[in-house]
Order: sequence, then C-alpha cells, then structure tokens
Amino acid sequence: MPIEETQEEAQYYPENPWLTASAVLLAVFIFVLDGTIANVALPHMAGSFSVTRDESIWILTSYLIASGIVIPAVDWFSKVFGRKNFFIISILLFTIASLLCGLANSLLTMVLARVLQGFGGGGIVPISQAIMLESFPKKQRPKAMAVFGMGIIIAPIIGPVLGGWITDNWTWPWIYFINVPFGCIAAIMCKRILVDPPYARRQKGVKIDALGFFLLTIWIMCLQIVLDKGNNADWFNAPWVCWMFGISCIAGIGFFISQIVRKDTLIDLSVFKDMNFLAGTAIQVVIQAVLYASIAILPQFLQSMMGYTAFLSGYSMMPRGLGSLLSMVIVANISNKISNRLLVVIGLSLIGSGGLALGFLNLQIASINIMIPNFMMGMGMGLAMIPIINLSVDTLRNDQMTNASGIQNLLKTIGGAIGTSLVATMLSRFAQIHQYMLVGKLSELNTVYVERLQSTAAALSQYTEFSVANYMAQTTLYKQLIQQSTLWAFIDSFRIFGLLCFIIIPLLLFIKSNKSLYDKNDKTSMPMH
Repeated sequence: MPIEETQEEAQYYPENPWLTASAVLLAVFIFVLDGTIANVALPHMAGSFSVTRDESIWILTSYLIASGIVIPAVDWFSKVFGRKNFFIISILLFTIASLLCGLANSLLTMVLARVLQGFGGGGIVPISQAIMLESFPKKQRPKAMAVFGMGIIIAPIIGPVLGGWITDNWTWPWIYFINVPFGCIAAIMCKRILVDPPYARRQKGVKIDALGFFLLTIWIMCLQIVLDKGNNADWFNAPWVCWMFGISCIAGIGFFISQIVRKDTLIDLSVFKDMNFLAGTAIQVVIQAVLYASIAILPQFLQSMMGYTAFLSGYSMMPRGLGSLLSMVIVANISNKISNRLLVVIGLSLIGSGGLALGFLNLQIASINIMIPNFMMGMGMGLAMIPIINLSVDTLRNDQMTNASGIQNLLKTIGGAIGTSLVATMLSRFAQIHQYMLVGKLSELNTVYVERLQSTAAALSQYTEFSVANYMAQTTLYKQLIQQSTLWAFIDSFRIFGLLCFIIIPLLLFIKSNKSLYDKNDKTSMPMH
C-alpha cells in the first residue's frame, strides 16, 4: 500500500511549493540540456579539435559518466554539507565547468572540462527530484512531476534544435557559454528560496564510503572505455578490452557486495526490496537509453545521409518537444482519473511505434516523415516517464527519497551512456553486415548492375576517356552501396529501439497501481503550512 503522509512530514511542505519548483527546475533544465545540446555540433567540434567522429563521442559520454559517478554519493554529500548547500555548490561547479568547455582548444581539455561539468551536475537531478517530491502532498505529485518532466524530457529534446541554431549562427563554444548566466541565476534563487527539512540538513560524524566510491568509479569508467573503444579494437579479440571488461565486472560486483554487507555505505540498496521501485527503475533505464541513443543518431542520419544543416536537423526533431509538452499537460489533468500503469503502457507503445516508423525511412523522404515519428516518441516520453516516476516512489517514505532518487538517476545515467555508446557500435557493425550482404550484387552476373554500370559509364564518357569513365562509374555505384548499407544500419537501430519499448511493457505487471492513493486524497493529504 502507498505510504501515507504523517503530520511530521506535512509540516515541512513549503508555503509556496511552486516557487520552490521554479528554483530547482531552472538548474535541472540547463543540466539536462547539456546532455544533448552538443550532439549536432559534434562534427564542428571534431573539425576544431582535428579528431574523428568516433573520438568526438567522448565529449558526450564523458559528461554522462562523470555525472553517473557523483549521483550515488549525493546522499552522503547532502549529509556532509547539507542538501541545500551541496545543491548550490553543484550548480556553481557546473556553471564554471561550462565556461571552461567553451574555452577548450583541444579534445583533451574539452573532455576534462566535460568531466568537471558532469561532476558538478551529477547532484542536480536527484536532489531536484527529491525536493519536488517532498514539497507537494501525494495528491499533487502527479502535477508536480509533470512540470518536473518538462526539464527531464523536453530539455534533451530541444537541445539539438538550440545547439544547431547556435552552431550555424554563432560558433559551437556558445552552446556552453549560455549556461553561465542561467547557472548564476539558479544558484541565487536556490540560496534565497530553498529550506532543508531536518533529515536533509548537515549532519555530524558522517563517514565516507571510500571503498564504495572507489569501486563505483572503477566500474563505470572501465565499462565506458570498453563501450566507447571496444568496437574500434574489435571487441574481445583485443586483450586490453578483455582485461578492462573483467576489471569493470569485478569492480561492479564488488561495489554492490560492499553496499550490502558494510555499514555507512554510499547508497542504501534496501529500496530495491520495493517491487514498484525495482520494476519502475528498470523501465526508466530502458526509456533513458532509447531517448539518448535516438537523439544521438538521428541528427547524424539527417546531416550525413540527407544533407541537412545542423539547425535543420535539430529543427526536424522539434516535434518531439511539442509532443512531450502536450503529453505532460494531458498527464497533469488526467493522472488522478486514470491508472498510471495504463498511461505508461500507452506511452511505451507510442515510443515503440515511433521507433518502428523511423525504421522505414529512405533517402527520398520529406521532413514530415521525420516529424511525425518524433512527435509520437515525444508524446510517448511524456505519457510514460512521469507516471512511471510516480509509481516507482509511491511506496517509499519521504526520508528515502534522496537516496532512492540518487540510485534511480545513477542507473538512468548509465543507461543513457550505454545507449549512446552502443548505438555507435550498432551503426558501424550493421553497416558492415549490410555491405557484406550487398557487395555480391556488384557482379557481372547481375544484369541490373551491368546495365547501371554501362549507362553511368556512357554518361561520364562524354567528359573523359571510356576507361576512366568506367572506373568512375564503378566507384559511383560502390559509393551508393556504402550509402545504402549505412541507411540500413540506421533503419535496424531504430527498429531495435522500437521493439525494446514493447518488450519492457510486461514489467508493469510487477507494479502496483497507485489509483487507490487518489481515492483517499482527503485522508492521506495534510494541509500545507
């Protein structure tokens, strides 16, 4: 059964919870925005730093992994500094790192600045989620989390649009410079508005779980290196990949064991005994992986295959944001009248259908063929993400929120990083597979190929010798084969994303619906003071 508010919990509701929400949402928005705003600018950054496209992916993944390392330690840092103070420190560190990102003149300095940015921003989302959940009575939480979702879902969706416009009209460093004024404003607002409840204030004698933090860092860093560089090294055919993966597995297992058997640990894993939290978190991890992976490759498809500019590729994804905004308005108004589980089913079905629709693209499509699936996926994100967050924490106490939010956001961040890294491997491997399957068609035994080769060579022979024209025709047809192989790689990836969303729907059977909570609003909610 859902946990009811006690008189002690109710007395700490802020007088104006929406004012509190405005302070934390600004910080959330700029942090989550930076997870995707650089996507469309990666080719420009790669050119500025003289690196390959694969190497430029580190700019994205280093940010996600650094924030993932900090997230589990949020509860500990909150006890050491006080949650409000740590939140403000995180915002300021994120803001300073954003300035350094804009000033970076090499890939190494950029990655280091992004790591610092991730460390600063790692505590923003879990603390914000905990504050939002604690600031509203349970009957108002669906509306509160719908508003919170505007930062979590819309920010990474409009990131490519804003990043593309800034890159085309200014220069890519400005996608980081714009964080500086908003970060300062967010820190000032939080300083003046936020108030810590007793359990979130600074505590004395708090011990750091150095072993747990060390194992966590080794686990995530080694895993990310394997994911980012494994494809180029031919995966487990390279000894260093085997060693790195083995170290990651040992560190990961050691981390979870240490959190179970030791006292004063980095995180409290007892929340996983709650089936709502366990199943809800698993669903969120998959949604996050699909979200970040699809946002990472769709701009690449539009720019490399369709010839879109950075701005146009981001603009084509704008319907995702519109769909999310519309779905959040719907959730805020009907969440008390309809089962959240049903909303999640509808949302996952829309995301899956949008992914499958993108899996039928070709190089002669119009922009509307990109916008409609994006709108569907945006609607699905809003309908699924907010209700599943509510369902996952309905049976937890308020004093468990910070720890639970930290764990949940850690796993979601890892999911997003894994999705971003794996999709690059998927594109590379699927393109190789389709190239292998198609190259046999470039044979003199294939009459269609021979006719196309002769007609192309004849057209080119007007400008050069026939032998040269024939060679140019062969090269042209082979380039078309490479293009089609790459297109099929994108298609396969989108279809896999779509199918994943349908596959996780049965997990909802393990989650108890919270409809009964809202049937007892008058009994469970307490007046705000």
